[in-house]
Amino acid sequence: RRGKETINSTYGTRVAVLAGDYLFAQSSWALANLENIEVIKLISQVIADFADGEISQATSLFNTEVTLEEYLDKSFFKTASLIAASCRSAACLSDVDEDVKEAMYAYGKHLGLSFQVVDDILDFTQSTEQLGKPQGQDLASGNLTAPVIFALQSKTAPEEA
Repeated sequence: RRGKETINSTYGTRVAVLAGDYLFAQSSWALANLENIEVIKLISQVIADFADGEISQATSLFNTEVTLEEYLDKSFFKTASLIAASCRSAACLSDVDEDVKEAMYAYGKHLGLSFQVVDDILDFTQSTEQLGKPQGQDLASGNLTAPVIFALQSKTAPEEA
C-alpha cells in the first residue's frame, strides 16, 4: 500500500467510503457463508477492536505520559488483533484442538505487535522514499510510538558544567 495511489486520492472521499462499504459488505457475506460461528465471532471482535484502537489513539495524542503498556494495548487493537484472529480462524477451520487454537492466537498476537513495533522504528530510521509515506508522520500528528516512549523514559538530566 505504501507509495501507491489510494482510492481516496484518485477518486475522492465519497468513492473511497463507498468502496470501503462495498468491501465490508462482501467480506461480511463471505464470513457468514463460512458457517463457523467461532470464526464469525473472532472477526466481529476485530472490527470492535479496530474502533477501540482508533479511540485510544485519538484520546492519547500528544500525551507524553503514555505508557508502553498503553501503546501495546492500542497496537493490539489496531494491528495485532486482526493477525491473531486470522491465525486462530485458520486453526478453527482446520478443526484442531483448543491448545493449537490458543497457540495460533498467541503467535498472531505477537507477530502483529512485532510488526507494529518494527513499523514504528522504521518511521524514524527510513526515508520518505523508502517508507512510501512521509517520515515521522506519527510523531508529527501526536501519536507517540514505542521509539518515542522509550526515549521519554530514558531522558536524563543534562550534565553539569
